Amino acid sequence: MNPFLMIQAAGQVAAGLEGEGEEVVTQSIDLIELGMMGGWIMYPLLLMSIIAIYIFIERFMVLRRASNIDTTFMNRIRDYIHDGKIDSALALCRSSNHPIARMIEKGITRIGRPLSDINAAIENVGNLEVASLEKGLSTLASIAGGAPMLGFLGTVIGMVISFWEMANSGANIVISQLAGGIYTALVTTVGGLIVGIIAYFAYNILVSKIQKVVFTMEAQSIEFMDLLYEPAN
Repeated sequence: MNPFLMIQAAGQVAAGLEGEGEEVVTQSIDLIELGMMGGWIMYPLLLMSIIAIYIFIERFMVLRRASNIDTTFMNRIRDYIHDGKIDSALALCRSSNHPIARMIEKGITRIGRPLSDINAAIENVGNLEVASLEKGLSTLASIAGGAPMLGFLGTVIGMVISFWEMANSGANIVISQLAGGIYTALVTTVGGLIVGIIAYFAYNILVSKIQKVVFTMEAQSIEFMDLLYEPAN
């Protein structure tokens, strides 16, 4: 069985009015052959799909790591700061490869300065971390919007080819002469929409995960600032 089976058309032809027999005619075409009918536009669409999949997988893994944080992290930071063990708190932050740990580390290094300066330093680090988490999302959004447009460009090119064939055929128009342009028009449209839809959903999934990470970062930074407001024991 062809693993790339894409289209299967079956027709039944009656051998007689009494149902004397039936003949089944089956035609199939695989994805590679179908894609080649779309012309050169299918190559940038293929490249876009590869880039979109790579960005999604890479960012998804990064965001999954950023979503995982030790639930005892802030409790240990609080204990170290209350005990005056600033070096131990810094060592704990540096041993954790996490955006929140880097934010808290910057805040700890500013202890002794006005609280407004500490808060500003934490916010600056937080903005840098969010920008790092959003890396590649603009490219993914461009693919989500650009792939369908590129597919529609193929549609226009295919229709131009079909009409050109019609104009040169005169009165003797043969359907097979129009098939190439029609295939180009339809296949590129389908390809562009598929790539665009995949990139669109991938983008929104990543944005949703980033928002969850940002919310956690904000909550932890507020907890750290509340810690500094607490009176020393």
